[in-house]
Amino acid sequence: MSTSFADLGVSADLIDALNKRGITEPFPIQAAAIRDALAGRDISGRAPTGSGKTLAFGIPMVERVPRARRLRPGGLILAPTRELAAQIQKDLLPLAKTRGRRVIAVYGGVGYDTQVRELRRGVDILVACPGRLIDLVERRAVELDGVEIVVIDEADRMADMGFLPQVRKLLDLVSKTRQTILFSATLDGDIGTLAKQYQNNPVRHEVGDTEPDLDAASHAFWHIEATERPRHTATLINHHGSTIVFTRTRHGADRLVKQLSAAGVSATAIHGGRSQSQRDRALQSFKQGDVEALIATDVAARGIHVDGVACVVHFDLAEDAKAYMHRSGRTGRAGATGVVVTLVSDGGVRDVRRLQKDVGLTSELERVGRAPANTNGNGNAAPSSAPRRTDSRPDSRPGRHAARRPEAGAPARRAGQGARDRDRNRRQRRG
Repeated sequence: MSTSFADLGVSADLIDALNKRGITEPFPIQAAAIRDALAGRDISGRAPTGSGKTLAFGIPMVERVPRARRLRPGGLILAPTRELAAQIQKDLLPLAKTRGRRVIAVYGGVGYDTQVRELRRGVDILVACPGRLIDLVERRAVELDGVEIVVIDEADRMADMGFLPQVRKLLDLVSKTRQTILFSATLDGDIGTLAKQYQNNPVRHEVGDTEPDLDAASHAFWHIEATERPRHTATLINHHGSTIVFTRTRHGADRLVKQLSAAGVSATAIHGGRSQSQRDRALQSFKQGDVEALIATDVAARGIHVDGVACVVHFDLAEDAKAYMHRSGRTGRAGATGVVVTLVSDGGVRDVRRLQKDVGLTSELERVGRAPANTNGNGNAAPSSAPRRTDSRPDSRPGRHAARRPEAGAPARRAGQGARDRDRNRRQRRG
């Protein structure tokens, strides 16, 4: 017998708000954590990206957060990236509105004035990136001594990005009797130390694997001429639709967008050299299907959570096994499947062999020839190693195509990823 939100102690008004979004049953991490969070327990939760943990901490926070005094939020959620902070705010707004609570997000890359005005109006739940929040505290635009519930989301990424000193500084400013909820893909090392220092007898909930499930996607490694990478990338995007392509540098990302555009493929870039508004527009265009491909650097890709991504292309080789798994985990999310293709030029053969060993993949390094000059999906033949469309009719939105049948030796989208998967995933999987 499955557990319901009512069984977990969630109030009827919030259940109604969830039902309106098509969320009727809790996911495993929600079923595990919500009851303890509602009881005020500190929680250390291990859950992978895409497991539904935003609602695992968001529902209890909306239930329990007190109405704030001016400049003194009652709930604080720390997130490592601008994109994740904005996504958390978006996911919690419908629930907070039900309770008459205000949620705002503050992060760098945008001006201070609007954020300061919002804080002065009063905010019950504050979602923040550590650096910007410290700046606002120093400007006396917000005070944290009234915070009674703190969430540290994706703490492992906080550590990877060097934010733990800032997180500690902020935790030292909030109420000593606060409830502290921590979510991370791993709970050992620096994250374990953080939990010991700032949590009080936390209950521990662990769901899913510690690393992305690489088996959720088909992996291929293509040995090609370096100059042929843009053409092959365009072919993959045309045949799979929604694709995230990873480059090593900002300049490389911008250059690839221009090359894809010349090949008739719609793409946009997201990287640290773009303003926050540009990054927001790029991500929104990709989510809506206005462009087929998002070209991203590793740092900017942290916090990108888009369901229904059909393909990931490693245009430039991942730096290490962890980066490969993080990149590849952008597809095959939320129970769906996908395709991951790594483009390897002559100089990268030794490095990719080492990477495959570290990741635990034994895929053949397949020699792939010259891509067709015209890859804009107008009927030209694709290389034998690329999957073909079995139905050239697009969905109602560009970039979202019907399932493709792969040719021999091609990386394949596995059965079962369709419109129902994507609709369900978009409603339920966040953060």
